[in-house]
Amino acid sequence: MPGADIAPTHPGGSKTAAISTLTVRLLSQYTGRGPTKARTFVNEDLVTIVLQDTLTKAEQTLVDKKQNALVLTTRATFQEVMRDDLVAGIEGILGRKVIAFLSANHIDPDIAVESFILAASEQSVSEHAAPQNGAAEANGAEAA
Repeated sequence: MPGADIAPTHPGGSKTAAISTLTVRLLSQYTGRGPTKARTFVNEDLVTIVLQDTLTKAEQTLVDKKQNALVLTTRATFQEVMRDDLVAGIEGILGRKVIAFLSANHIDPDIAVESFILAASEQSVSEHAAPQNGAAEANGAEAA
């Protein structure tokens, strides 16, 4: 369904805005309607997009008829199908590899969360490098 135009360009715009726009656009292309609110947070190796007002008219009809489980199953299926496009878009915008994608939906209130775990950047690898003074790093094992 979505095409090769995965990573939107935002001259002068922020990467978080580009990620929000990408996510809304892909949801709209896949489901026929995108969320009305999207906010992206990037914290080191974690990208989280909080989406609000995501339900399509058909999904809202099912919710009104107490078919929440069906809506959640359908949403999970869409997110699985969208995975490759979402991951490619995030990688294109941030220039970093995505190593995990997690997604969750909530019916009332109508909120969805898309989270991406990024491979460690060169900067974070050097910041977390082993101490130079010979001290052992705490990881549950005792130093000899």
